[in-house]
Amino acid sequence: MPCSSVAAGFGITLRQRPENDRHCRAVQAKRRAGRYALAIQIMESEAHIVDAISILVSLDQAYLPQLQVLLTSIFCNNPGERFNVYLLHSGISDQDLAPVAEQCRRMQDSFCPIRVQEDLFAGAPTTRQYPREMYYRLLAGQLLPGEVKRVIYLDPDILVLNPLRPLWELELGGNLFAAAAHTGKTELANNVNRLRLGTRHDYYNSGVLLMDLEACRARVVPEILFCYVREHGKEMLLPDQDLLNVLYGEEILPLQDVVWNYDARNYNTYRMASSGLCDMDWVMRHTAVLHFCGKAKPWKPGYLYRFGVLYLHYAQITRRLFSAREA
Repeated sequence: MPCSSVAAGFGITLRQRPENDRHCRAVQAKRRAGRYALAIQIMESEAHIVDAISILVSLDQAYLPQLQVLLTSIFCNNPGERFNVYLLHSGISDQDLAPVAEQCRRMQDSFCPIRVQEDLFAGAPTTRQYPREMYYRLLAGQLLPGEVKRVIYLDPDILVLNPLRPLWELELGGNLFAAAAHTGKTELANNVNRLRLGTRHDYYNSGVLLMDLEACRARVVPEILFCYVREHGKEMLLPDQDLLNVLYGEEILPLQDVVWNYDARNYNTYRMASSGLCDMDWVMRHTAVLHFCGKAKPWKPGYLYRFGVLYLHYAQITRRLFSAREA
């Protein structure tokens, strides 16, 4: 007999029996918890059905706090994904890397720091202006494990606001890289860089790159990079970016910068160029990579551009979730 009928027979309702009420609520809570646990298991199993996305960063110890903020933004805005995070560096200690490793462990992502040996760059021209780290991203094919077939390179001064999988699955069509150019309101910057470097294509920003590592291993030759720097070093303004453009610019698939490499300084430019379409709501819904280009950085005092508070928000989340140092 149903409980309600039994209760009616004694002239009472279940709501008059607090202990029954508590029991029912406990049963319902247990069922809900079971459903949530099942949903999480399904999400985790689905995450392993698709391939993990490989992320590459290259930085020194000073940028570790910004790396943690970047990783938090990736975690928050790519639900159900798994990432393999590779870090190329010249000598960051295990102790300093420990917070990043722990964050990746808690996010259920893998973390692979790779200390690049100095002897690999014995023939490379290096100075204070041109440190050997400037070669790392272009030589990722030679520096990362052979089983890594493609990778998304990201500068550490970035927030990821939307899923990266569309970029990860992009067909490169035989190109080495995919990258975006920051053309701005006019073609002035492009024309200056074309004249300066003797190129015909747009001047691509090297802060976000989808890289075909198998093709890079075959077609990016370290000695060619070193030779160009020896012969043209004095003409280079942004060394790693200039190298990308002058040597491999014809082998780059263009990306929309408003989606894949949004210059955080240029909100008004993007909005005007789109006749008002690319407003703040559009950016939050569609822009995947927000890049804090230039010398002004949102973790430094006096940052004036409008996305600074968004960066501070993710820095706060990072401290709360992962007890990270100040970014």
